[in-house]
Amino acid sequence: MAPSTSSVITLTINGEKHTLPVDHRTTLLDALREQLDLTGTKKGCDQGQCGACTVLIDDRRAVSCLQLAVAAEGREVTTIEGVAEGDELHPVQQAFLDLDGYQCGYCTPGQICSALAVLEEHAAGWPSAATADVRPEAGPPPLSPDEIRERMSGNLCRCGAYVSIVQAVARAAEARTAGTEEALA
Repeated sequence: MAPSTSSVITLTINGEKHTLPVDHRTTLLDALREQLDLTGTKKGCDQGQCGACTVLIDDRRAVSCLQLAVAAEGREVTTIEGVAEGDELHPVQQAFLDLDGYQCGYCTPGQICSALAVLEEHAAGWPSAATADVRPEAGPPPLSPDEIRERMSGNLCRCGAYVSIVQAVARAAEARTAGTEEALA
């Protein structure tokens, strides 16, 4: 008897549980788009090189075209559809809108999900390849344009909106810092 090649899994997407049958070879990207009709996550290269399919899994970025849906069971997946709070855009989304951090918009969902992770990684003190002093006691480096470019380098924009994307991430980081300072006051 041949082993089964499909399963019924439960995925938690944007805080909601979804039970669906999947072939074991189904990527998370295909499950999101084709079975759950969450089409904000884009299929670009289908090889993990462009970042258009970036989502957050347990608050860490992942290219969903390389993630099997069965491997996401029991984990929290956030897509672009789950970033805003109702009608209130997330500060990263608002910064992209205000600063034209998009042109055609195809890569924008992946860029925004990646930017959310960049802000968390930076706040946690994770260094990047552009970080000059990686000693833990040095703390997080300033989120300079070079730091942002390096941290966002896994997300390609065919339109070349990189200058605006860097500005949008910097603005969102400033808003986050201002919000943290207000909360501490």
